[in-house]
Amino acid sequence: MKMLTAEITKLLDKLYNLRGEDSVILSKMEKERKSAEETKERTTNEKKVLQEKIESLTEEERVLGEEGEKLVSALSGIKTDDFKLVLEKLKVDFNPDKLSEEVEKLLPKTISKVQEDTKKAEDELVKVESEMNTAVATIEELGIRKDEALENQTRLNEYFELALNGNINITRDSITSLLEKFDFNEDEQREAAKLLMFPEDALFDYENKLQNAEREGKSISEVFAEAKENVAEEEEPSAEEEIVLSPKEELINLLTELGFDYLDFTNNDLDKVLANYNKADLTKNVTFAKDNNIDLDMFVDNVELLYDKEFESKIRKLVEVGKEPIDIYLNPNILIKYNKDALDNVIDKLRNSGLDPKKVPLIAY
Repeated sequence: MKMLTAEITKLLDKLYNLRGEDSVILSKMEKERKSAEETKERTTNEKKVLQEKIESLTEEERVLGEEGEKLVSALSGIKTDDFKLVLEKLKVDFNPDKLSEEVEKLLPKTISKVQEDTKKAEDELVKVESEMNTAVATIEELGIRKDEALENQTRLNEYFELALNGNINITRDSITSLLEKFDFNEDEQREAAKLLMFPEDALFDYENKLQNAEREGKSISEVFAEAKENVAEEEEPSAEEEIVLSPKEELINLLTELGFDYLDFTNNDLDKVLANYNKADLTKNVTFAKDNNIDLDMFVDNVELLYDKEFESKIRKLVEVGKEPIDIYLNPNILIKYNKDALDNVIDKLRNSGLDPKKVPLIAY
């Protein structure tokens, strides 16, 4: 009989989470959808403002051209000798030729400046529309993905019901192919298939603990927490024994201490972090994010940032140019796309082009 060990409990915790409304997959999709909806709303407003600005500048250019031509034409028809006495008596310095020359000199420059402002607004409009279209496409894609996720969840619950009733007749391949869609690795797929096909080994024990807890009025999350504590107590070594954790267990413990839920990470994510693991860097990056009010979910979706040695310096640079923590949280790709030197170069180019880095959306960097 397979005992309900810490490793098996973690696997069942993950499986049971995926069965419910608070599934990490559904929760992540909902968070992405809200983010995309916010982006859509913001860019829709920005688009309207830019369109009004372009319309105003275009009209300004037209009026400047028309009024400039009229003024030059009017001045060309004025002869100072026709008003010699009145200008002399009134001591008015009026020289239509000089004034006409001044208008002809300044008018093209002024119109050119308006045209430049119009071009900048049009370029910004293209970027904003692109960001808006991406958000709309993301919302539509998430709708499709959510339907698929709900279908997979329904199948998973059907498999569990069959297993708990002792009537499961599903092949291991059917189970593993379904679990692959939930991003389980091959080892997890095989182990989960065993638990469902031979529920008496550990699944019944786990389910009984949940049922007993529900009768006591405890939430599933409380049961999960207690289960982990109980397993830890059962497996606690004697004072003479040394606790030896695997690298992955040490990483999971550290992530938990820092405020993460290890179920938010896939095994592939953890393996990727372990391949570049440095406890000091990871702790420093997460602590810095917390201190700067950056949601830790950014690391869950972008595990590369956990071991990025330039994480702090890049964020300080973005804050220096006026970016808010929410801007950085919603656009983590900027931290992955550039190292510190490349980010500095991008910001310098924006400034040299006459743009304010603070006003340029991070998605356009």
